[in-house]
Amino acid sequence: MELTKIGQKSMRQRLLMPFLHMPLAGIGLALLAALLLLAYIGPLIWPNDPLTVDMSKRLLAPSWQYPLGTDHLGRCLFGRLAAGAQTTLSVAVLALVAMALIGIPAGLLAGYRRGRIDAWLMRIVDTVGAFPDFIMVIAFTGFLGPSLFNLILSVVLVNWIGYARLVRGIALSEREKEYVLAARAAGSSGLMIVWRHLLPNIISPVIVLAALDIGKIILMVASLSYVGLGAQPPSPEWGAMLNDGRAYFQSHPSLMLYPGLAIMLVVVAFNLLSEGLRDKLDVRGRK
Repeated sequence: MELTKIGQKSMRQRLLMPFLHMPLAGIGLALLAALLLLAYIGPLIWPNDPLTVDMSKRLLAPSWQYPLGTDHLGRCLFGRLAAGAQTTLSVAVLALVAMALIGIPAGLLAGYRRGRIDAWLMRIVDTVGAFPDFIMVIAFTGFLGPSLFNLILSVVLVNWIGYARLVRGIALSEREKEYVLAARAAGSSGLMIVWRHLLPNIISPVIVLAALDIGKIILMVASLSYVGLGAQPPSPEWGAMLNDGRAYFQSHPSLMLYPGLAIMLVVVAFNLLSEGLRDKLDVRGRK
C-alpha cells in the first residue's frame, strides 16, 4: 500500500514538475482548464438548450435554472457561453492546425532547398505581410461572404506566413551546421535530413507561436463576428453574443459583460501559457 502511494505521488510530481518551473504557463493552464470545465461540464448540470427561444423568459435575472440569466430572446446565457466556448476553441484549433500544415512544410522546403522555391515563397510572404493581417482577413471575408467557414479560411490564408517565415529562418540557420553537413556527406536524403535533424529544431518555437496565435485567432474571430462577418445568428459565438447584447447595454449590461469577460479570460490564459512556454523552451533567449 505504501509503495503504491509513493508511486502515485511520484507520478503526480512528474506530471506537475514542468509547470512548477513555469509559473506563467501553470497559471494560464489552470485558467484554461477552469474555462474548459465550465464549458463542457456546466451544460451537464444546467442542460438548457442555447438555441431555444422563449419570449416569456426574456431578460430573466440569474437563478438556479439559469445561472447567468437569459438574453433578450429568453435563451440561457450560461448555455450560450458554454456552447460559444466549444465553438470558439474548435475554430481556433482548426485554423491553427491548417496554418501549421501549410506554413511548416513551406518554410522547411524554402529554407532547405533555397533557390527559386525560396525566392517565390518569400515574394508571397512579403506581399501578404505588407498589409495588417486584420485588414487582410476583413478583405478576404468580405469577398468570400460572411460565414464562420469563410472567416476560418481567411484567417488561414493570411496567417500561415508567420509559420513559414519562422521555420524558414530556422532551416536556413541549421542547414549549414556541421551535423547537417555530416548527414549529407553520409548519404542521407534531403527528406531524411529534414525529418530527423531540421524538424526537431523547429518544434519548440512553433509551439510557442501556436500558443500565442490561438489567443490572436480568438480575438480575430470574435471581432469579425461582432461586426457580422463571422458566425451568423443564432450561432452562440462570443463575438456574435456581444453584438446581440449591444442594444441592451444600458439596461442589461450582463449581456455584453459575460461574453466579453470570457474572451478576455481565454486570451489571457493562452498568452500566459505562451509566455511560460517561451521562457522554458527558448534557451537562447534566456542565455
